[in-house]
Amino acid sequence: MPRRTFEPKEYEESVINIDRVTKVVKGGKKMKFRVLVVVGNKKGKVGIGIGKAVEIPQAIQKGVTAAKRNLVTVTLKGTTLPFSTKTRTGAGWVYLQPAINGTGIVAGGVVRQIMEKVGVQDVLTKSLGSSNAISLATATMDGLRDIERMTQMRDLRRQEYAAAESRGSEAHA
Repeated sequence: MPRRTFEPKEYEESVINIDRVTKVVKGGKKMKFRVLVVVGNKKGKVGIGIGKAVEIPQAIQKGVTAAKRNLVTVTLKGTTLPFSTKTRTGAGWVYLQPAINGTGIVAGGVVRQIMEKVGVQDVLTKSLGSSNAISLATATMDGLRDIERMTQMRDLRRQEYAAAESRGSEAHA
């Protein structure tokens, strides 16, 4: 009998929330499960996904597939985020702020799981407004996208500044 070889998973998965949802139809009610899943590699890539199915394992698998399609890459500054941001999605506000080494992840359940999957070890967060898991997860992901945009703008400005400096030194030579 051949031995199974287990290869390490590229992404770690966590189930954030499981809800039972019903749809009222002519014959009665159709019950399904809605699962919110986060996947990440703890090296700056993270995604969230929602899966709905009649059974929980199928819903989880659909959520993982959706999360892998919606990955966000975040450039980290050591063990923390490079910038702070406040993001709103629906009625949920999420504030993300870098923290010094050794602080840990100061966050609630949904935001904490996402930060762990990104690979952030030191961060201060505050969620305001809605406590809905989907709203908070979406706001957190939007905040991470904003941070990545700020990082790209910073790098672009540094390149432009370096190019201007080199042109300036060539003019003086």
